[in-house]
Amino acid sequence: MATGDVTSSAKAKYLQIADDLAAQIRSGARKPGAPVPSESELMARYGVASGTVRKAIAELRAAQLIETHHGRGSFVRSRPPVQRKSSDRFRRAHRKAGKAAYLAEAEQSGGTPSVTVLYVGPVEAPADIAERLNVAAGTKVLARKRRYFRDGVPTEEATSYLPWDVVKDIPEMFAENPGGGGIYARLEEHGHMLAEFIETVKARLATKAEATALALSPGAPVIHLVRSAFSDSGRVVEVCDTIMAADQFVLDYRFPARD
Repeated sequence: MATGDVTSSAKAKYLQIADDLAAQIRSGARKPGAPVPSESELMARYGVASGTVRKAIAELRAAQLIETHHGRGSFVRSRPPVQRKSSDRFRRAHRKAGKAAYLAEAEQSGGTPSVTVLYVGPVEAPADIAERLNVAAGTKVLARKRRYFRDGVPTEEATSYLPWDVVKDIPEMFAENPGGGGIYARLEEHGHMLAEFIETVKARLATKAEATALALSPGAPVIHLVRSAFSDSGRVVEVCDTIMAADQFVLDYRFPARD
């Protein structure tokens, strides 16, 4: 469909406009970071009212093709390659090789990973986290909050919660960089051998704070993943609460077929 050539069809006009602009973005005709034409320009180009243009722009935001900045306008979004988050990232072999899960998965999918540590220290366990850790709400736990980037673009934010009695004598747990293999390697070095992970995955719209943290447009979808790490004694030794930009990830899981 040529720019501005939106023909009449059963499809709503705003969807035709959104499809036209999306095709330009996906073909590379509109480059990442390029401004989207203004509302008045789009009204003139497509011969429609402002409400129709706004609905088309909203469709492009929902598809994560553009991002809107207050007072500046809308821009084509930079889209790093989709990253596969595989269950294989927790293999002990990765930890023994000095690779934390994030580095292991980033290596498999390409791109340049980086991480910013936002907080390391004691907090009172929120009720939902406390329930997973099998402690009373408000119990002191160690929190480790990080924001992860891929090629400079924020893709996920995660907070690990660990029982205080488990980590209080592991000094590396209180450092921004806990060392090769990450916190799971440190847990195993101190006798907490990991036996199982359980993940709960939900999809929802980002909160305002999450959209800001991950540079998402308002109303963008996120994946909310909560993981419990069990030691071979059956105790939960970590709960990780993660928010991921939904368009940046594919979740891959491998399940045994035997009982």
